[in-house]
Amino acid sequence: MDKVIPTAAEAVADVPDGVTIAVGGFGLVGVPEILIDALLKQGATSLETVSNNCGTDGFGLGVLLEKGRIRRTVSSYVGSNKEFARQYLSGELEVELTPQGTLAERMRAGGAGIPAFFTPAGVGTQVADGGLPLRYDGNGGIAVASPPKETREFDGVTYVMERGIVADYALVHAWKGDRHGNLVYRASTQNFNPAAATSGRITIAQVEHLVEPGELDPAEIHTPGIHVQRVVHVGPVTVGIENRTVRA
Repeated sequence: MDKVIPTAAEAVADVPDGVTIAVGGFGLVGVPEILIDALLKQGATSLETVSNNCGTDGFGLGVLLEKGRIRRTVSSYVGSNKEFARQYLSGELEVELTPQGTLAERMRAGGAGIPAFFTPAGVGTQVADGGLPLRYDGNGGIAVASPPKETREFDGVTYVMERGIVADYALVHAWKGDRHGNLVYRASTQNFNPAAATSGRITIAQVEHLVEPGELDPAEIHTPGIHVQRVVHVGPVTVGIENRTVRA
């Protein structure tokens, strides 16, 4: 029952090339940056990532992107990363753009054993009709476009079917965790971390504070330990500022 791994390097040592990895975080908040940095040093490549965004320049998933280690990403927000834009437009990176709430639900559904669900988000757009550029050809043209999705009418309203996401691995950040893998997220780090944690077949959590079993109030646990296979104690982390604004 003791799921604690001594180091981040050991926790990600067996991640092979070509796998799908769900990653928690929103912007700079709740990003499992220490696990990502360990994966960078480990060397796994040709990865598919599922995350709200693909990191920023020099931070989070951005460090894997800079080294060409990500071949495909499923994301809802792709701003604040110039290298992401360069790789996408040049045809080096495949991108599946997904509405933000839909992306969260796709991960949650996959973790709950739900293969697909219907949502109104995206109906009447290229999200449902197809034609979104998954990959460019490097000359301004579209090399691979998204296919149309199944739609269905319920009570007079049209919905589009979205598939649940089950990832090979998941990397998440938690404020507290115990040796059994029970996790507590603090404030806005609850963003995509709970959904990512449940969607991974093997979920690895970096925790700021490691406590003994029984110390966490069961009513405050956000992710039960049954969803988590490995826990790494990383100590307190500092959250950066994505866009610093000061008054003139």
